[in-house]
Amino acid sequence: MKCGVRFCGGCNPRFNRRAVLEEIERRFKDIDFVIAVEGVPHDLLLVIGGCTNCCASYEQFDTKQGVLKIWDQNHIDSICDELEKKKNS
Repeated sequence: MKCGVRFCGGCNPRFNRRAVLEEIERRFKDIDFVIAVEGVPHDLLLVIGGCTNCCASYEQFDTKQGVLKIWDQNHIDSICDELEKKKNS
C-alpha cells in the first residue's frame, strides 16, 4: 500500500508533526509512506495538520481509498486503527 502524506504549512503547530509520522511509520513497516505528489495516484492520503484547523488542502491529490486527517498527537491510535482497516480491505 502506498500512502501519500500531506503536511500543513506549519504556521501554528502544537505538536511535532514529523514525530507523529515517524511513530505511524514505525507501526506500519508494510505501508510505503511518501510525500504526496499531484498527478500520482496514492492508495490513501494522510493529512497531518499542526492544529485543530487542519487546513492543508488535499483535493488536488488522487486516492483510491480516501483521506485520513490527524491534527492532534492524541489521534495516533485512532489513525492507526483506520490504517489497519484500510490496509486489510
